[in-house]
Amino acid sequence: MPALHRDLLLEVFMGYISCSLYHGLAPMLWYFPLQVLGLTGYEIFAAAYASPLILNITAIWNLVNNKYILALLRLISLDFQRLPQEEEEMKSTEKKTEPSAERSWFVSGAAFGSLLFLTQWIFGEVSLVSRWAVSGHPNAGPDPNPYGGLILTAMALGVMLSFWPSVVNRVAFWLIGVASVIGIFYLRREGAFAAGTVLAVYTMSLWPHLINRLISSGNPGKALSTGMLVYVLEMLGIVWCTAYNFVPGGFITREQTMVVLGVLMHLIGLGLFFGDQSKCFPSETSHVILFKVLAKYVKLLLWLFVGLGLLGLGHRFTLYQKKLLNLSAKKDISAMIWSYRFGYDNQGWPSLERSADLIEQTGADLITILESDASKPFLGNNDLTMWLGEKLGFYMDFGPSTKDHTWGIMALSRYPIVQSTHHLLPSPQGELAPAISMTVNISGNLVDFVVAHFGNDEDDLDRKLQAQYISNLLKEIPQPLVFLGYITSAPGSRDYIQIRKFGNVKDIDQSDQHRWCEYIMYRGLIRLGYARISHGGLSDTEVQLAKFRIPDDKNHYEDNGRIETDPKNVPEEIHFNPSFGSFMIGHNSEQIHHFHMNTPKYFLQHDNEEKIKM
Repeated sequence: MPALHRDLLLEVFMGYISCSLYHGLAPMLWYFPLQVLGLTGYEIFAAAYASPLILNITAIWNLVNNKYILALLRLISLDFQRLPQEEEEMKSTEKKTEPSAERSWFVSGAAFGSLLFLTQWIFGEVSLVSRWAVSGHPNAGPDPNPYGGLILTAMALGVMLSFWPSVVNRVAFWLIGVASVIGIFYLRREGAFAAGTVLAVYTMSLWPHLINRLISSGNPGKALSTGMLVYVLEMLGIVWCTAYNFVPGGFITREQTMVVLGVLMHLIGLGLFFGDQSKCFPSETSHVILFKVLAKYVKLLLWLFVGLGLLGLGHRFTLYQKKLLNLSAKKDISAMIWSYRFGYDNQGWPSLERSADLIEQTGADLITILESDASKPFLGNNDLTMWLGEKLGFYMDFGPSTKDHTWGIMALSRYPIVQSTHHLLPSPQGELAPAISMTVNISGNLVDFVVAHFGNDEDDLDRKLQAQYISNLLKEIPQPLVFLGYITSAPGSRDYIQIRKFGNVKDIDQSDQHRWCEYIMYRGLIRLGYARISHGGLSDTEVQLAKFRIPDDKNHYEDNGRIETDPKNVPEEIHFNPSFGSFMIGHNSEQIHHFHMNTPKYFLQHDNEEKIKM
């Protein structure tokens, strides 16, 4: 029994390493071509997915088909204890298989690859179901924390259900899985979350059964090769569904996520009901015998992990709620916009801790971070919004949903979000553009924020329609507002004028003619300051930051018009953080966060500078 315990722990450890590779490899393959919009050479590492195919080449199989090479491979993979076993399995695969089993390897492999992809796609992180179900405030749907604990529990229940083959192998149970897929895609809020919870149970219940079919298919090597091919094709499918504007044939796959879901569910069904299954369950292989012998221990270990996960979520939730209570009454607010590149720096390394430090140093009260939906397997399945919100103690708004085929926007607010609406901007030609409009309660004053990420410069019709949509949205807002937008147009351009003139908003600094994408505009507020902070290698886009004062009388107030760049002539309470340096003319090319592009600027009143101190 001690040897079996050791084997179980080794399987758990190898599983952890395997999951880490699945989560980490795809973002690397995706990110660098994205960075340069071309081939980079990292694509060669996709061969890791195709390793079963390589082992089907006779020359390579003969090379590894001896105990010394197997010992070396096991040593590299930290599982050399299972070598008297590898030799036995190797001999068994050399035996002649039955014709019926030989015919089932393709179906069994395709089903296994689809299950592997479905698990990583929607359950690779417990927050993902919430991000599929999310909508605007006040009823945004179940938050990832604490409701991600329900998904974790549902996945564990699915593993327990897998011990009941009479349930799992029924067509009616497969139809429940199909219905849950339809529900998570077409429903919103609680309905989508409930469907995702059922899908979690269904997905995890299939694993031992489809692995059993894979092993008993007669040719596990070919079956696993087929599975990995299907996995890669389905991964490419969801990349094409969102990145259709940048890939060949993208117009065919545009926003076709439901097609990918439909294909994988049909392949899983074929594997369950048309692939060969051994007469007993599980099949008598050494791996499954181990699983049967240690079933009790597996269950105990499973619920131990679930318990630890729930405790971790509960602890994080408690700390987060305490941070939200640290609010001070204020009239001066700051707003920030930044294009984030999914939490990876310009070298492809995760940048969460460093970006949190940067945001904290800005002192911003309302933050919009564009290109922030990393809740996709090719971006690492990372919930950047939840992580930053909990780290900084901000209220969060993630939107639109990750199934809506945008690159995502997150809005972080130091003050409570009263209501918000998620928008999909008109995009007939290019990529689907997102926006969020929200109302925030700042010390009893309602202020609206509209954040948007327009399409690419090449898609002229898209940008024209998007500017019209946003300007109509802005002009309908009665209370004070701030617009934080990635417009992809120069100052004075058609889209810039459309938003300013028809949206009835003012530019934070109309004299700044060196912008291209990021803009901060406002109405019903008094401007205090404006800064541009270099990205320092954390992204390819700078941070823009503006400070405003909420007027005491919204109907009678005077905005600040005179520009001042010397902080000695400005009240200290409205200074930007001096850790970013001082006023700088031109661009900062150093790999540090520094004011640049003729900022920071402060705005004072023309007649009586002392009024700014009131």
